[in-house]
Amino acid sequence: MVKLVYTRHSKCRGRKAVGVRVSPQAQMVQKKLNPNKHLQAYLIGIALGDGNLSNPNGRATRLRITCDKKYPILLNRIKTSLEKLLPQNKVAIVNYNNYVDISCYSNYWENLIGWKAKGGSKIKQLVKIPKWVKDNKEYSVQCLKGLMETDGSIYMDRNYMMVNFVTYIPTLANDVIEIIKKLNFKPNLQKLKLRSHIKHTVRISKDAPKFIKLVNIQKG
Repeated sequence: MVKLVYTRHSKCRGRKAVGVRVSPQAQMVQKKLNPNKHLQAYLIGIALGDGNLSNPNGRATRLRITCDKKYPILLNRIKTSLEKLLPQNKVAIVNYNNYVDISCYSNYWENLIGWKAKGGSKIKQLVKIPKWVKDNKEYSVQCLKGLMETDGSIYMDRNYMMVNFVTYIPTLANDVIEIIKKLNFKPNLQKLKLRSHIKHTVRISKDAPKFIKLVNIQKG
């Protein structure tokens, strides 16, 4: 909101505007979001996997993504993707012993990713993959790539390649299964009850190399 500030003018009967006072809200210019939906879908997957939302300053939402230092290629890819998505925003990296936190402030995050900074954990909010991502094959693949590169793993079992995706969020597990089936693969779901949550493991055992190639999983 912009308010006019008036002062008395000695030669005029009325009041004369001599300046403007700009409210703090008006001073905060909304910075641009890259419209590339493939990039958005990939970062949604990254955030759903290893991301966290908070609002520490009460003004802008912070997305913080945690990445193990043993994956330097993935770390750099996440940083570069954030810089491309929000080219006018600062992307910060905080180093710890075995991992780093990559963070970026923006008021786009809640609407783009689909959960609230002050709504509790992702488990509590039962986060999901946005519908616009699930309804498009190419966006779905990019989102899966982000999910698999954070909470996924590739391993050998009796000379067969396997792909696992692990989450404690039932809604997210169901979305991942739905997307994988739409891509004509046959995932299976295993549930393991722990103290406070249920661990959901989505596994692809048949045609795993084909799935890896399609989704282009590259942890590095």
